[in-house]
Amino acid sequence: MDKVRIDKWLWAARFYKTRSIAKQAIDGGKVQADGQRVKASREIAPGVTLILRQGWDQVEVEVVALSDQRRGAEVARTLYRETEDSVARRAQARAERQASNAGIRSEKPNKKQRRQIHRFQREQE
Repeated sequence: MDKVRIDKWLWAARFYKTRSIAKQAIDGGKVQADGQRVKASREIAPGVTLILRQGWDQVEVEVVALSDQRRGAEVARTLYRETEDSVARRAQARAERQASNAGIRSEKPNKKQRRQIHRFQREQE
């Protein structure tokens, strides 16, 4: 196998759950090959560098092998190699996000806490 469509490879490498989601990401400009926007029909070969934006993270991977069939996660990880810079950037961004959310509680107040909030608001009026 010499070349594979980029949307098919992204699906086979388990970056996206379906090919249609991979195509939407490509059409939305979230995937770049060698620093340029691509179309879903673009064929890639080993050695191509891909930049993927997924949620908060930006992943930079080098295509090592090609596949047009979706296999297990262990096999999928053999299709690409993430660059060291990308791993370091993602780890730093994750640490910054965790530090910025350290004091924020994301759970709902329970019944007792809601009563205290309402009591406090009534006292302020």
